[in-house]
Amino acid sequence: MQNDHHDLEIHRVSGSLGAEIHNVNLQSLSDATTAQIQQAFLEHKVIFFRNQHLSPQQFLDFAAKFGQPVEYPFVKGIDGFPEIIQVLKQEHETINFGGVWHADTTYLAEPPKGTILLAREVPAYGGDTLFADQAAAFAALSEGLKTTLSGLRGVSSSAKADASKTREDRIKDSGTKSADLEACHPVVRTHPETGRKSLYVNVAHTVRFDGWTEAESQPLLRYLFEHQVRPEFTCRFRWEPGSIALWDNRTVLHNPVNDYHGFRRSMHRITLAGDKPV
Repeated sequence: MQNDHHDLEIHRVSGSLGAEIHNVNLQSLSDATTAQIQQAFLEHKVIFFRNQHLSPQQFLDFAAKFGQPVEYPFVKGIDGFPEIIQVLKQEHETINFGGVWHADTTYLAEPPKGTILLAREVPAYGGDTLFADQAAAFAALSEGLKTTLSGLRGVSSSAKADASKTREDRIKDSGTKSADLEACHPVVRTHPETGRKSLYVNVAHTVRFDGWTEAESQPLLRYLFEHQVRPEFTCRFRWEPGSIALWDNRTVLHNPVNDYHGFRRSMHRITLAGDKPV
């Protein structure tokens, strides 16, 4: 990507997806720089920034330049900012927040366009996040399997998310369990902005193909779950305080690595409203 007079530095971090963007202050973005960042987001699918110590209001203002921040359905926002939730693992905890490969909340009828994380406190080591490019995963399939998958729809359920510990649904405030949610989406999703096709299933939420039983679905789903996170489709991000990741939930899976027991890790997260997958 060519830089213009705004002098953004964009460095790819892997062969498939991901780029770090340097020489930018996210507290004061011009329209032209915002457009550059938006283009990098679509091209690289997940983008990273360093040393961006934003206040909650500044974080929300930044997010609003790339979509509509919305409240997460299961967790109360931080004081004064219902669209910002805290992603926290404390020193005594052993289960982390969403610790398995997934796209966010595919059990919703309109899953998020994107997700933004801002690191507040990070462990001395560990706590990285992995990302996987689902456009590359789809492109690597045989033509025969692409044709088969293009006629299928996948059923996602929050009940599976409960079982796999991906729901950020600790219900600390109300003490009650939320109702299970279910949605049916194309197994091959067409990106609404780039037109690229991506695999749109994930091990955390997808339970079966529409019209198939779970038993019938499992062999093919198991293959796809393994295929879609092959190392050549992935990148890995090491967090520092003030680091930000913005990823395209329509074409990217992510997996926060749970390898930092005994340390505290605190992030702020904003979800961007999405649309109905097609």
